Amino acid sequence: MASRSPNKYESLGSPGRPPRQVVYERLRVQIGELRESLGGLPSPLEAQGIWRGIWLEEAHHSTALEGNTLVLQQVQQLLDEGRAVGNKELREYMEVQGYANAADWVYSHGIEPGSWTTDQPITLTDLRHVHKLALDLVWDVSPHPQATPRERPGSFREHDIEPFPGGMQPPAWPGISAEIAHWVAQTGPLLSCDPLIFPEELARLHTRFEQIHPFLDGNGRTGRLVMNLLLVRLGYPPAIIYKRERANYMKALRRADQGDCGALGELLARAILDNLYKFIVPAVAGPARLVPLPALATRAISADALRVAAARGRLEASKGADGTWRSSRLWVDAYLRDRNRRAQPRATSAPEARSEVAMSAAPNDAHIELLPRRR
Repeated sequence: MASRSPNKYESLGSPGRPPRQVVYERLRVQIGELRESLGGLPSPLEAQGIWRGIWLEEAHHSTALEGNTLVLQQVQQLLDEGRAVGNKELREYMEVQGYANAADWVYSHGIEPGSWTTDQPITLTDLRHVHKLALDLVWDVSPHPQATPRERPGSFREHDIEPFPGGMQPPAWPGISAEIAHWVAQTGPLLSCDPLIFPEELARLHTRFEQIHPFLDGNGRTGRLVMNLLLVRLGYPPAIIYKRERANYMKALRRADQGDCGALGELLARAILDNLYKFIVPAVAGPARLVPLPALATRAISADALRVAAARGRLEASKGADGTWRSSRLWVDAYLRDRNRRAQPRATSAPEARSEVAMSAAPNDAHIELLPRRR
């Protein structure tokens, strides 16, 4: 029987990526562990640093996907200190600040929705409010040139949209209210969705929102914010689409327009897992808790290096049924201490040191004379 090729999560440094279904299974298992063993997503008050880190990265990368040119350091100073750094257009600063305001609302009201008690994970009011928060500031300094007074942030468009590059035609504007009402109703089944098909159902909903294009401007930003509101309300970490993934994201959206949501579902599943490992698990798991190795990676050691150490038996770890190695912060710290001890140079005694110094100071011929002569 032919053996199956190992993926990089099962071998020592193989450059391959795990297959899509493996990613979905990993997401299912690890979200289950988050809910059952780690108490689920932390509240904004319990872990402000977690949500602020996600909020900062998402504000930067999601606006960069739409062409914003602020670098991450400029975004951080804008959001931390409230001041614009650099010589960018005011519009760009307002795009980032508005997106950050909307993301802050999404995470605080996603986990603690307050009076939100409907049977749907999202409401029409939520959707309008997210768009208003994201677009209000930039609209004040750079409104859409074709907007009517009724098309301000939070209101649906009253213009038709040109076909997308792939040929997809958004619906005519008089039908927007009905299309969005139907879209909101379609979010309900996510509450009981099979975890193994959840990523592609989420991808289908995200794609349909972008196809409807309910607003005159800001549909990409609002679509990603609303997707993350859905995720957080369903107990998943949010997904950040990094600007380096823009080409893959757009290609996956075009495939989803044709009915194939697999590539987009996989991209979203990986993005959710990335945030789970980077932000959520390290903050909520105690030092002795077994967690996936990517959640234990630091600047001192990468996730790949930890996998190699685990596979070679140098790092105490266990491999789960989903193919993921798990260890604890305590075990990783012990491994790093042992590795550093092994890396220390052997201490040299004083006579040996003097001999080595003398030999290094001698001319080359003296070194030759120290060697035994050939007979």
